[in-house]
Amino acid sequence: MKKMTFALLMITVPLASIISPFSSAEPADKTNLSIMQASQYSVSVSSAKREIALELSRQYTRVLPVLQSNINQYNLAMDADLAFRSSGSDTKALRQSELAIREAKGLYTHAESKVNTVRKGSLLPSLVQFRLADASMLNDWQQGELPLFAFEPDGDDKQWANIEAYDVEGNIHLLDVYDLPQRPVIVIGLDKQQAMREGLAVMRDTFALSTHAESRLKRAKRQVSAFIAADQPISTTVIKQISVKDDEEPWISGKAEIYGIVTGVNPSRDEPVLDIIEMPYLDYSGTEYYPNQIVIHWERYRWAAADLVLMEHDDGTNYKDLATALLVAAEEILKAYPDPEVQGFAIIAKITNGIISAMPDAWFTNDDDFVDVYYTLQEGETYTNHYGAGSNARAFFAPLVIQPR
Repeated sequence: MKKMTFALLMITVPLASIISPFSSAEPADKTNLSIMQASQYSVSVSSAKREIALELSRQYTRVLPVLQSNINQYNLAMDADLAFRSSGSDTKALRQSELAIREAKGLYTHAESKVNTVRKGSLLPSLVQFRLADASMLNDWQQGELPLFAFEPDGDDKQWANIEAYDVEGNIHLLDVYDLPQRPVIVIGLDKQQAMREGLAVMRDTFALSTHAESRLKRAKRQVSAFIAADQPISTTVIKQISVKDDEEPWISGKAEIYGIVTGVNPSRDEPVLDIIEMPYLDYSGTEYYPNQIVIHWERYRWAAADLVLMEHDDGTNYKDLATALLVAAEEILKAYPDPEVQGFAIIAKITNGIISAMPDAWFTNDDDFVDVYYTLQEGETYTNHYGAGSNARAFFAPLVIQPR
């Protein structure tokens, strides 16, 4: 399992429409792209990184002093745009490639876009980083050994044959996928924390534009107003402890993000609820973590039961299509049951399985990695040393009631 970066954000449906102060003006049907289009996203991201790798190889002598001043044993990465600007290098090619990456990932491409992480009229944050592949390479690189410039290939990482890299003369080198190179390697990668933050904002806007968004917003507002007026305790479930088993990952992928998808049915019984939560503390596999993180707010669910899917995302994710895929899968399954009360919370597992089946292959090329799933977590219950259905994750869940002030 890769190391994770630090961020925390929840996306809710339908509450996202209330929580987010922004909404996109783009019609919802534009988010429903074809599987053929989705299969091109990772290729676009990989191609854009290739262009940046070649550009860095051309300008390396000029950029080197800036890189060596900022990359050290405590911080192996540096913002690519800052590196180029600080060294007086031309940034035009870099910015064009980053724009292609934003388009491929379904992120906003204009500073005027109403994203909660991008203020109107401001510059878009840089996404591309230059990262030394491993701390063991630092001394040789600082002593003057010339590096290679590499990037993640397109496609499923389990099918990669090699890692493509370039030297300072633009010659291509093919590196082993799992064996760390002996020569220093500078990886052209993404600031995954920033990409995830912007991606979740896009997903929130996409959720708000989904079918019946207006009626959903009104109903959600009534639910929230009633809850606040009652001034009642909040019933939640927290993760007290969690670990995941070791999972071989390519060295080039570096830091990543694990997130959870909590699935259920809303109190009105006619719409699915999808809460997406980052879990930034899972730095290493095989290590116990004690986050005390709230993962389920029970007032949002019709029944006192919900499922939790654990996923690890990769650079090939297109966030707008991901949001659409989740909604389509969940809503289609719920539509198949005109009276959800008859099935009860057994429907939740069907929604969860529909989401899991919708995510691989059809929507990603460098697929989000399915980590594990917890079925039927119930309100008020304690789960000690509790394994997911795939036995890859082990967690301690406990109820937590938060009293009003």
